Amino acid sequence: MRVIYSEDHKLRDAKTELHGGLLVTPFEGPFRAEWILKAVRDAGFSDVVAPNLHGLETALKVHDWGYLEFLSKAWALWKASGAEGEAIPTSFPVRRSTQRVPNDIDALLGYYANAAETAITEGTYEAAIASMKCALTGVDWLNAGNRFAFSLCRPPGHHAGIDLFGGYCFINNAAVAAQHLIDLGAKKVAILDVDFHHGNGTQDITYDRGDIFFASLHGEPADAFPYFWGYADETGKGQGEGCNANYPLPRGTTWQAWSAALANALLRIKAFGAEAIVVSLGVDTFERDPISFFKLTSEDFIRMGSEIAGAGLPVLTLMEGGYGVPEIGLNVANMLKGLEA
Repeated sequence: MRVIYSEDHKLRDAKTELHGGLLVTPFEGPFRAEWILKAVRDAGFSDVVAPNLHGLETALKVHDWGYLEFLSKAWALWKASGAEGEAIPTSFPVRRSTQRVPNDIDALLGYYANAAETAITEGTYEAAIASMKCALTGVDWLNAGNRFAFSLCRPPGHHAGIDLFGGYCFINNAAVAAQHLIDLGAKKVAILDVDFHHGNGTQDITYDRGDIFFASLHGEPADAFPYFWGYADETGKGQGEGCNANYPLPRGTTWQAWSAALANALLRIKAFGAEAIVVSLGVDTFERDPISFFKLTSEDFIRMGSEIAGAGLPVLTLMEGGYGVPEIGLNVANMLKGLEA
């Protein structure tokens, strides 16, 4: 198992997150990658490398050019405005409002945001680019004939849409990885999102595509962020009709129910004819995660990896969520062990 990791993730070290009506220390921070890397190495996955050089060519095939340009300059515009804190959106183009791209940085933040909890900070763009490079390098490893790779992406990516950031996500690493696989010759690719939270950004990007099958197992959207995406009747449109499979699950879901949804998703992925699986791995399905409500145990992540490996396809695992408890590293390592068992 090759592990791809970049120290540049530390360039994003936000100090504020809007949560419960307060500005709190973010649940997503550099400590997450450090815990995960240590646990993965302790578990015997010692082949850790830095990402290859990659530009924005692939990202521009899944994200809006104006959005990526906004990310590249947002912090500079924010500081130039005289603001003293971190950049948090406060005004949004809601229903029946104009959808024109504004000029003011306050307005731009809201225009390109799908949630208000995530601050843009100094180093955010650079860290997001490094995270994307980790994902692309994982694809390079699979393309060289290897079966498994783990890209320790931070910041995560699955809430980043075509032209939207939020949920700690800025560039959609899973969508970029799937696109890279297709650019390298794959006809069909699957993205399997096992994070507790629905991969709304990935669905946004892939919803009308017939070459990417997207499956997401997540908390019931009426009760769980991102709330407005992820219902079972969202099945794709146009060429993508039938290529989007959502598995919303209730509060307190344990391995028995969760694994039944996984088994169905894997059957559909194989029926689709996918040549590889990109796994958006969130270990926030863990029973003690602070911002989730599933009840998976650490041992369940070994079973998860084994079930995914059973599909018999190359697997690129990308890091998404998992917060606040040291077991996030153990749970990631367990999933990787399950893949290779």
